[in-house]
Amino acid sequence: MDISGYVERMTAHCPYLTPSVERGSTTWTVYRAEGDQDAVEAELFHAGAQAAEWLRPLIHRPQGFLRCENIVILGEVPKVRHRDVMAWPHWVLKNLYGPVGIMFGKFYAGEEEDTRAGARIPVAPVSFLPVRAAIRRRDPQFLRATPDLAAAVAVADDDGRDVFEHTPDDWTEIRTWAKRFLPPVQPSTASRTTSAPPSQPGS
Repeated sequence: MDISGYVERMTAHCPYLTPSVERGSTTWTVYRAEGDQDAVEAELFHAGAQAAEWLRPLIHRPQGFLRCENIVILGEVPKVRHRDVMAWPHWVLKNLYGPVGIMFGKFYAGEEEDTRAGARIPVAPVSFLPVRAAIRRRDPQFLRATPDLAAAVAVADDDGRDVFEHTPDDWTEIRTWAKRFLPPVQPSTASRTTSAPPSQPGS
């Protein structure tokens, strides 16, 4: 999998990417989708948690904030888009790990996206979840739809807690548990939100 051209184009949008790549701190792990949606969601969730736990001690080392592990999903889930398969794992993981200083993003293969300033982001050649250290002075602006999480990331400090201490063990139960963090539906977006599958997170 050669994504060097994509990474080079993305350096214009992330000031940390070039030094991270130069130090060998940006890594990629590839997973192939197998099974139904629930099975793939569960695998992505566990892969994300594994990446976050690997990063937690490393980001406190010199230049550790430049580390980024990218979880790539290849293959297809019958009748389900990557966007829908990634939605719940991303939602749960960012709510679990944001308060301890780990951020999760998401990019979808072939989909065009813009920054908040309106700049066009290079189209990702693969779908992936980036896992990295939170930048407390910058990242809360990406979490405006979830102000409680934004506030937690702004003061994030890893105290070594077990982020799973109060969560269920089964993926289906974890997904249900995470619904408590969904932001309320705003009136201006109600029509758009109700057209989405009800099982998908709202952000």
